Amino acid sequence: MADPVREELLALAAIYCGPHEWEVLSRSETDGTIFRIHTKAEGLLNADISLELVFHLPVSYPLCLPGISINSKHLTRAQCVTIQEKLLEQAEKLLSEPMVHELVLWIQQNLRHILNQPETGNGSEKCTFSMSTTVDDGLWVTLLHLDHMRARTKYIKTVEKWASDLSLTGRLMFLGKIILILLQGERNNIKVPKS
Repeated sequence: MADPVREELLALAAIYCGPHEWEVLSRSETDGTIFRIHTKAEGLLNADISLELVFHLPVSYPLCLPGISINSKHLTRAQCVTIQEKLLEQAEKLLSEPMVHELVLWIQQNLRHILNQPETGNGSEKCTFSMSTTVDDGLWVTLLHLDHMRARTKYIKTVEKWASDLSLTGRLMFLGKIILILLQGERNNIKVPKS
């Protein structure tokens, strides 16, 4: 781990030192560091909204964008995706320097404005998971949409086995009639479908 990244993580741990504000989820010399920050930001009608921000700092960070996941029981999935997109846009402006604290401060200051935009919608489904990461020779993320699943238990076991065999991590999500598989792993283990 590079010294600037180590220093950034130490600073973040000191800043977010309250109960359950900061948690390192994993640390690896090959995959980088994944950690979670719990914070609040002012939403619509001046109400505080709890946010769970999960950052994945790849080994090449800060020369590449961090992976960012947004979760909140107060926001819809569409709102979480919009916030994630806005954070990644902001991160592009800060590329090549430690940026996590700047991103957290930015979302705290701008959440209300993002939620006021019409494209964030006001649907009722809650945000469960969304992750984005840079596309490089190492870590890739892909989202698969399944039309249907007949033998659910058997299918889940098969997907888990394939993911394990290919050293992939992911999440199988049932959103009403929509079935999604989110996979994350080495580029060589994820084949991107051709359009």
